Amino acid sequence: MTDQMYKKLGISESVRNHGERVLKSLEERFRKIDETAEYNQLKVLSAMQDNRVSEACLHPSTGYGYNDLGRDTLERVYASVFHTEDALVRPLIACGTHALAVALSGNLRPGDELLSPVGKPYDTLEEVIGIRPSTGSLAEYGVTYRQVELLPDGNFDYEAIRSAVNKKTRMVTIQRSKGYQTRKTLSVKQIGELIRFLHEINPELICMVDNCYGEFVEELEPSDAGADLVVGSLIKNPGGGLAPSGGYIAGKKKYVERAAFRLTSPGLGKEVGASLQTNPAFYQGLFLAPTVTAAALKGAVFAANLFEGYGFDIVPDGKESRHDIIQAITFGCPEGVIAFCRGIQAAAPVDSFVTPEPWAMPGYDADVIMAAGAFVQGSSIELSADGPIKPPYSVFFQGGLTWPHAKCGILMAFQKIVDAGLITV
Repeated sequence: MTDQMYKKLGISESVRNHGERVLKSLEERFRKIDETAEYNQLKVLSAMQDNRVSEACLHPSTGYGYNDLGRDTLERVYASVFHTEDALVRPLIACGTHALAVALSGNLRPGDELLSPVGKPYDTLEEVIGIRPSTGSLAEYGVTYRQVELLPDGNFDYEAIRSAVNKKTRMVTIQRSKGYQTRKTLSVKQIGELIRFLHEINPELICMVDNCYGEFVEELEPSDAGADLVVGSLIKNPGGGLAPSGGYIAGKKKYVERAAFRLTSPGLGKEVGASLQTNPAFYQGLFLAPTVTAAALKGAVFAANLFEGYGFDIVPDGKESRHDIIQAITFGCPEGVIAFCRGIQAAAPVDSFVTPEPWAMPGYDADVIMAAGAFVQGSSIELSADGPIKPPYSVFFQGGLTWPHAKCGILMAFQKIVDAGLITV
């Protein structure tokens, strides 16, 4: 009956058989992913119990949001999960870029310099920083920026980083995931080594990690490795597919407080901000996040192994260790990116009948195609894929609330690539 359902969805017998052959080689890999998920599930459960989450925490607040028990308790839970002094978790944070902008602008002042020791940041941060001129950027407020490229092998250029740090350097931004690049994602261990090096140069440097797509992939988080701030989006891993919006900033109390004063208002900070109806989804989403992340991670591993051997650049490859949920596949032509995304869209529970097209998406310097038939708009912990229509023509796949859905979506994308004549099974 399962074979019949795949056939009904348009997946050929040859593609399905190829998928099953690949899966047989992944049993041990999937077992280790489940072990990590079990640890992280217990970590989240312990944090909720230690902070005495109660039924009253699920009730909404309105207006100013004074004395919102659910909101304040949730922020203590996040601080416990990430082993930090404090956390800011709010539906007012629109997306990951907004969370990063709040953390940066809250902790940088005119005359300060921001350093990226991992090369170019994600496209949407270019306008936040002012690399591409934009109204309200950090550059408009007198904050300067410099970056140090990674070495050709993907490692840090420690000598260049040491030379780049100067008396103006106030904050360091470390992007864990690859963004629209085909570099390797940074492991928590690598991030920790970099932070220790930076703090040896200047213990007062604020080391912030863009943790998007990396939460719960490993047993440790960057905050366990010395990060002063970790920042992410709730419509990615930690929202578990249930959070309808929001983001988090966790870290040292003084840096989180500065971000809160930027998010709301000087003098108000964390004291205001109604949770409205989001508390139940935020709590339950966080509770489900470790297993949902594991499903997405299995999907990424499956995709790498499914497409490997067909002449495409696969990052990470099928055997490499994983430090986020993103799988990059470089097709070398726009047709491959478009066909892949259309396959992901065709496997969606929402808007499966829609055909995605490249368009001029705000914040990007090239047309972008996005496939995400999601319950929450733009949720990339749900089955999704996207990529800029520019060389080297790479697609970035992520998400899947359940492993069976992630599997189906990847097979559908593979089928569209076959149908486009780009590969033969």
